Amino acid sequence: MRILLFLATNLAVLLVASITLSILGVDHYLEGSGLNLTSLLIFCAVFGFAGSFISLFMSKFMAKRATKTQIITQPRTEDERWLMETVAELSDKAGIKMPEVGIFPSQQSNAFATGWNKNDALVAVSSGLLQRFRREEVRAVMAHEIGHVANGDMVTLSLIQGVVNTFVMFFARIAAHIVNNFINRGQGGRGIGYFVTVIVFDIIFGILASVIVAWFSRKREFRADEAGATLASPAAMISALQRLKAEQGIPDQMPDQMLAFGINSHLKDGFMKLLSTHPPLDDRIAALMQQNR
Repeated sequence: MRILLFLATNLAVLLVASITLSILGVDHYLEGSGLNLTSLLIFCAVFGFAGSFISLFMSKFMAKRATKTQIITQPRTEDERWLMETVAELSDKAGIKMPEVGIFPSQQSNAFATGWNKNDALVAVSSGLLQRFRREEVRAVMAHEIGHVANGDMVTLSLIQGVVNTFVMFFARIAAHIVNNFINRGQGGRGIGYFVTVIVFDIIFGILASVIVAWFSRKREFRADEAGATLASPAAMISALQRLKAEQGIPDQMPDQMLAFGINSHLKDGFMKLLSTHPPLDDRIAALMQQNR
């Protein structure tokens, strides 16, 4: 299912981008042995933002299937009824329309929020978290996720990803063009070497650009923690983060593509720490304690 969703998303990107580029007349950015930088920038922007926004619009659909989230329509248990009432209360307090509420099967304590706008969102919690956390801690976790929705984090992250995608493609093709001209001694033409070089530079620049996106993602976690403390209570939010820290050894069952949207993520060291979508839990706990002294 994940592979099919991936292929469907990319096919949609290609169709939208191809039609848009044809309408704008910028589907060709090479001029002899040179580059039309304006056409190239528009070309890259269309592809970069198309991929980002199609992913945003499909985020709920993909998240439900990637995590096997079961949406609660009619509560069947007391826990489900309480969860629905809690999300309704927190949403009203945050001034947004109540999102869809779901539970996904995972023994790891986690939760996530996604959706293309704050009034058409989804919040979901893992079955493990719902079973083991105290209710005030679950409420704080849900407040954190509602904070993401109310802050418009999904849209902002998509905009940043679109800008990053644009410049990764733009500079990768400029670099590949320079390398191609050097190899061909300025005679123009594009061989297999050009396309290989584009892929190599896409990967290199993409990794570097991911540092920027991950930095923003870490910042938004601190803001969502603040929102959780405001909507629930500082003590409950701190307690929930401490419980998450105590349970970090439980195997993670959330798909990698969903980790950036969760409340908890893998710990990373060295350079990989720069690519982490979440700050260390110790830092998040310390930040809340500092703010609530």
